Amino acid sequence: MTSLLEPAAASSRANAPEPRPSRASLNAGRAITALLVIGPPLALAIALPLLWGRALNLTDAVLAAIFYLVSGFGVTIGYHRLFTHRSFRPVRWLKIALASIGSLALEGGVVGWVAAHRRHHAFSDQPGDPHSPHGYGAGPGAQLRGFAHAHVGWLFRGDVTSAERYAPDLLADADVRIVNRLFPIFAVASLAAPFFLGWTISGALSGALTAFLWAGLARMMLLHHVTWSVNSICHMFGKQPATQRDRSTNFAPLGVLSFGEAWHNFHHAYPRSARHGALRGQIDPSAAVIRLFERVGWVSDVRWPTAAQLASCNSA
Repeated sequence: MTSLLEPAAASSRANAPEPRPSRASLNAGRAITALLVIGPPLALAIALPLLWGRALNLTDAVLAAIFYLVSGFGVTIGYHRLFTHRSFRPVRWLKIALASIGSLALEGGVVGWVAAHRRHHAFSDQPGDPHSPHGYGAGPGAQLRGFAHAHVGWLFRGDVTSAERYAPDLLADADVRIVNRLFPIFAVASLAAPFFLGWTISGALSGALTAFLWAGLARMMLLHHVTWSVNSICHMFGKQPATQRDRSTNFAPLGVLSFGEAWHNFHHAYPRSARHGALRGQIDPSAAVIRLFERVGWVSDVRWPTAAQLASCNSA
């Protein structure tokens, strides 16, 4: 498994076929994906004209920020730095908690998410990468097609990544398997909780609906597009101070909003590092939370950037 956690050149594995789902399961998956991708902006487009002047209040803003932080850190610290790259070792309850709150982001179950991301690292920007924006040509139209594929188009393809091949350690973990099976419940709870909290706090159905709109749908949509932007923008635009083995880049405008994930070039150079924004001036909120967990004794064996890794980077 270690080879899947470090940069790797494409090999004969790139030519090995991934499992193909049945037509029924493929169509069902596409329908659910379309609902999650198209539903939130459509709901906002319908609701905002109807709620003009009273669509957002302090309660909605606070709830949206809380749900964005919780579900976002669940993905960046849990799904990505813990389960995909084993950047640290958590105590058991924290492991379960991170898998659970990562599920609230509605980006899929932890096992499938990890398998796809490990495959991305194994074949980064080469044949076999499930969401590289490259390989469509050099012209503006080809670049646009590549961007659309990397950002969201790849979700609609029937290119299933084998969990048995890329995430056998998670399949062998009983705690992770249970959380993975419960993903549909977490997904419903992620949208239902803002609705009922808004109702409870405001005492009115209108408060429930606006909380659902902002802390549920809008929060989910923003987090999705920030996550997808790491696949698309951070492989097309930005700087490469740490490695040029692939097309990964750092894109500073997304640094804070992505909780440090947009410092993507250093991450591709040293995938197991718990800190992605390792250079001067690079803010990495996820690494700050991991550092806090380390200080209170909830995580150990944290893989912080080494002096040699930092010295290998240029100042770009």
